[in-house]
Amino acid sequence: MALSPNFHSRRRTDVDPARVPPGQYVTSGFPVLSAGPTPKTPPADWTFTVRGAVDRPRTWTWDEFRNLPSETITVDIHCVTKWSKLDTSWTGVSLETLLGGTRTQAQHVLAFSDGGYTTNMPLADISDGRAWLVYAYDGAPLAPEHGGPVRLLVPHLYFWKSAKWVRGLELRNQDEPGFWERYGYHNYGDPWREQRYTGD
Repeated sequence: MALSPNFHSRRRTDVDPARVPPGQYVTSGFPVLSAGPTPKTPPADWTFTVRGAVDRPRTWTWDEFRNLPSETITVDIHCVTKWSKLDTSWTGVSLETLLGGTRTQAQHVLAFSDGGYTTNMPLADISDGRAWLVYAYDGAPLAPEHGGPVRLLVPHLYFWKSAKWVRGLELRNQDEPGFWERYGYHNYGDPWREQRYTGD
């Protein structure tokens, strides 16, 4: 497991504590924690697929994805390793847009990524303007170490749910734990309830 130089960066004390979940500290840096090598997929080779319990699978190329309506959002993010970063700015496509034409009875989703990483969540948690596929951070293309060319952004859950290097979503009728969930991380991961590990 690799840690970035920013992983132990200075803690901020000039923030409203009401914005910080229990057990978290606020950092000015952007730490990186990776479980394996960093994939470096050129955008021209990137695709995104929605599959599983859907009326029809769909795949977007990079150009097709970039032609979808995008938006810039500013959100706070919270890592299970106890750092939080406030007012982060991302640009991407809402999952509402990507799933808008998909018919499904599924209630669960499994995100899958380059490198074999997966993470699971209820489908409701990527609906209603709560999740995005982002390709830019702070106005610049998303760097590979932060999940580029595209990562999932689900800011109301711990940041491991915002899968890096994402390549698709599998809509499922039954829940399936993802990579970290199988290693003992909480199945849902609400930072305000400190759902870090199984049993929390």
